[in-house]
Amino acid sequence: FTEEKLGQAEKTELDPHLENLISRADSTKNWTEKILRQTEVLLQPNPMDHTGARIEEFIYDKLDKKLPSRTTNPELLGQYMLEAANEFGPGTPYGSTLITVGEYQKRLGGAERELLQTSAATFLTPLRNFLEGDWRTISKERRLMENRRLDLDICKARLKKAKQAEAKAAAAPDFQETRPRNYVLSASASALLSEEVDKAEHDLRVAQTEFDRQAEVTRLLLEGISSTHLNHLRCLQDFAEAQATYYAQCHHYMQDLQRELHKCANAASVPQPPAAVCPDSVSSAFLSGPSSPGATVSSSSSQRPSTLAMEQTQLPVTGTRKAKVLYDYDAHDSSELSLLADEV
Repeated sequence: FTEEKLGQAEKTELDPHLENLISRADSTKNWTEKILRQTEVLLQPNPMDHTGARIEEFIYDKLDKKLPSRTTNPELLGQYMLEAANEFGPGTPYGSTLITVGEYQKRLGGAERELLQTSAATFLTPLRNFLEGDWRTISKERRLMENRRLDLDICKARLKKAKQAEAKAAAAPDFQETRPRNYVLSASASALLSEEVDKAEHDLRVAQTEFDRQAEVTRLLLEGISSTHLNHLRCLQDFAEAQATYYAQCHHYMQDLQRELHKCANAASVPQPPAAVCPDSVSSAFLSGPSSPGATVSSSSSQRPSTLAMEQTQLPVTGTRKAKVLYDYDAHDSSELSLLADEV
C-alpha cells in the first residue's frame, strides 16, 4: 500500500461498474450523515439539549428500556403560565389570559412532541440504522476487498520478479563447458528459479480467485444502495407528511387562540352591566342585519318597541354605551348607519 502511494508499485484497477457503485455508496453515506445530523438539529435546536437527548437515548437503548417522553419547550412554557395564573388569580384579566395562552401553548407542545416521535420513528431511525448497520457491513467488506487486492498485487509483483530472475539466468554467458562445477550450480539455480516461478503463479491464481470472490460480494452489497434510496424516499415522504400535519395543527391552534384573545380583549374593554358583558348577549334586534335589513338600527316599527325598552332598561344615567358590530351593514337611507364588522 505504501509503495502504491509512493508510485513504486503497480495497482490493480477495479471494474468501472464497481468503481461507480463505490462512488455512489460514498455519496449516499456522506449525505445521509449530513441530512440526519441537520434534521436532528431542526427538531432539537439547542445543541446541549440535543447532546443530552442522544446520551439519554443511548443509555435507555443499552438498558433495553423504553425512552420516556420528554416535555417540550411549549409545554413547559404553558405549565409556567398556568402556575403564574394561579399565583396572580385566575379571575383577574391577566390571570385568565395566562390560562388561555398557557392551555394553547401546551397544545402546541403536544403537537411538537407528536412530530418528534413520528419523525424519530419514520425518518431518523431508518437513516441511523443504515449508517450503523448496512454501511458498517459495506465498509467491512470493502476493506476486505482492498486487502485482497493488495495481496493480489503482491503476488503479481513476486511473479514478475521471479520471471525476470529466470530470464536473466537464462541469458547469462555459457561458460559451463569449461567449468563443470559451475554448470552444476547453474542448473540447480535454474531449477530453483523455475520452481519459484511456478509457486508465484500458483499464489497469483489463488489471490486472483479470492479477490474476484470478495469483489463480487462487495458489488452485491453496493448494488443494494438502490433499495436503500427507495426506503429513504418513503421515509422522506413520511417526514414531510408529519411536518405538514404539525404545521397545520399549529396554525389551527393559533387561529383559535387569536379568537379567544380577541373575545377577552373586547369583553375587558366594554364596562357594561352583567347582562351585556358578553357580545353574544347583545340584542339581536339591531345586530341581525344580514337576515332582515329592515330590522336593524333603522326606523322599523316592528322592532322599535323592543329597542326602546332595551334602552330604557340598560341605558346608564351617565356615560356612553358600546356595542361590537357582528356583520357588515350598508345603510338604506339617512336614518341608518353603514357599519363594518368588528367595529365598536
